Amino acid sequence: MADVVDAAGEPIPTSSVLMAAAKHIEINCMSENVEFLKCKKKDPNPEKCLDKGRQATRCALGLLKELYQRCKDPMEGYVGCMYYHTNEFDLCRKQQQAFEKACPLE
Repeated sequence: MADVVDAAGEPIPTSSVLMAAAKHIEINCMSENVEFLKCKKKDPNPEKCLDKGRQATRCALGLLKELYQRCKDPMEGYVGCMYYHTNEFDLCRKQQQAFEKACPLE
């Protein structure tokens, strides 16, 4: 199974972790992601949006850490299922429901 956090307790943003937490990231980091996308649309030079990108990344990583601390077992179950089934949501609905019950979307 894929690990959700490293030995220091920091989130490992694998595709399974990000897919499992996608709804939470969408809701909780919306403003940071919107600002980053606006910046990229306004100026195609990647250097101009590094700060906005860092803010979006910081938000997502902080949220992953918080979710893991609040809902460790359901999150590990969901991430493990997503990893095993190559991120197929339909095959992990039971684990998704347990995760979203333990850590409701805000």
